[in-house]
Amino acid sequence: MRIFGVDPGSERTGYGCIESSGGRHSLVTCGVLSAPARSTFPERLFAIHAGLQALLERHRPECVAVENIFFAKNVRSALKLGHARGVVLLAASQASIPVVEYSPAEIKRSVVGYGRAEKQQVQAMTKLLLDLEAVPSPHDVADALAVAICHIHTSTNVVSRVTGGAVAQPRAVRSWRQYRP
Repeated sequence: MRIFGVDPGSERTGYGCIESSGGRHSLVTCGVLSAPARSTFPERLFAIHAGLQALLERHRPECVAVENIFFAKNVRSALKLGHARGVVLLAASQASIPVVEYSPAEIKRSVVGYGRAEKQQVQAMTKLLLDLEAVPSPHDVADALAVAICHIHTSTNVVSRVTGGAVAQPRAVRSWRQYRP
């Protein structure tokens, strides 16, 4: 199973593609998508979209897992994040790849075992689970890889195709103790 995880952001969008054969996960690619510093907001969104289109075409994942929007006090930041998420969903839909979304707490619970884990804990577990030599950096990359790992740990299979994309139905896992590769 090949999963493409995305941590959307308007400044930097982290991505990570992993391959899993049940109990073993391996890194295919990871990084961040961003536009030059003086780019306008529409130019940044275009750079994210174009970059994702190329990556999805090259790696051909079975599913795209995206981090859901979390509660934000700053409305302007939340709106920008929503635009970036929309571009990610559009790129996946254009590639006819199923999309599934997970909340930050679900991701942390699946990867670390605790829904309020710190970023350093997520990075360390991502390094451990993917058998990497170094902690994934910046945190956007680690978050994207964690989203992909979360999907592998909590999903059954991608089940239905819907007009404009597909939806995966995740299986709820309450604890890391319930995970069976």
